[in-house]
Amino acid sequence: MKIKHWVIGLVCLALISGVVHAAPKKAKSKKLADDGMVLVPAGEFKMGSDKEENEAWYREANALNPFGFNDRLYVDERPSHKVTLPAYKIDKYEVTNAQYRNFLIATGHGVPYTWPRNGYNYSDQQLASWPLDGLRDVATNRFRLDMDVPNMSKADLLSEMKKVNQARDNMPVTSVTWSDANDYCNWAKKRLPTEAEWEKAARGVEGFEYPWGNTWDTKKINTMSENPDAPYSAVGSYPTDVSPYGAYDMAANVSEWVADWYKAYPDAPASDIKYFGEKQRVVRGGVTSSGHYDSVSVVFRAAKRTHLLPNSALIDLGFRCVKDVK
Repeated sequence: MKIKHWVIGLVCLALISGVVHAAPKKAKSKKLADDGMVLVPAGEFKMGSDKEENEAWYREANALNPFGFNDRLYVDERPSHKVTLPAYKIDKYEVTNAQYRNFLIATGHGVPYTWPRNGYNYSDQQLASWPLDGLRDVATNRFRLDMDVPNMSKADLLSEMKKVNQARDNMPVTSVTWSDANDYCNWAKKRLPTEAEWEKAARGVEGFEYPWGNTWDTKKINTMSENPDAPYSAVGSYPTDVSPYGAYDMAANVSEWVADWYKAYPDAPASDIKYFGEKQRVVRGGVTSSGHYDSVSVVFRAAKRTHLLPNSALIDLGFRCVKDVK
């Protein structure tokens, strides 16, 4: 009976989150395709929310979640408040593996820990220099080619592994710490977005619940993936997960580091959140790999806040950058 009540609570929450409102108006913005960024004009927007907690749902869900939830659903989003920002540009897509690889080649920065495991750190030249037996071992244990590897020629193996890595090029880079993300943005002559910049770019001046508007729709985003090695999609794979300014994948795909420490908003009500302070960094955006909890629309809301230790490096955690407009 307890599980039944919890399921009913989830359904009710999803329905409440998906209340139909007027069709969203597209914000006017100049898309800057030359540098892969979109413009967010200067001005005011509504940040945060004043949503009420659903204590019954929280208790039921927390009892069933073996890892537990750190916080209530909405308490760290309060109060809704107005923020005025100057104009800035934000990456249209999350930073990709290919972009991050260029940074590593230029700087000698360490590779994400997942790359040696899946073979993405090997160049075509390195693979071509290996003997056939070694190449077959890498094809099986790193690239995990689902083919007749023992009987494939070297040329065929190289061709198939190249296809795999080319497909990975346009995936969002993950398994990076906050410092890794910050270093990349600085190298690219950009910076990590502030929490306010990220939220405005995601929800626009009308304060949408989701980047596309106020109506929850599971078909607009990648809510779940069964691939343990890549529980997300190539950037821009869901053209309906787009913000009023033309930034993609801000509701789902991978979560994203932002610049801020995880702190209470100005004039926030008293709470017992022990993580507030200069201990953990804010993470924004829903993820596709954390299990069935992510099918609940609350996870993908533009105002939703998450937080992690700065040295965290998760397979569903990436980032994007911003640039000041002068």
